[in-house]
Amino acid sequence: MVLLWAVYFIPSVVAFWRTHHSKVAILTLNILLGWSGIGWIVALVWALAYPGHD
Repeated sequence: MVLLWAVYFIPSVVAFWRTHHSKVAILTLNILLGWSGIGWIVALVWALAYPGHD
């Protein structure tokens, strides 16, 4: 079960690890729409996108 949760939150972990400027929005998207599969992919792509300047 822990492994499933870890995989589910990969986009959020990546966003926070990379200090992405939209990390809270990515986390929100991951929580609300990550279950759909498409929402998870969108969150992952967004987390891997250029994080911008802080």
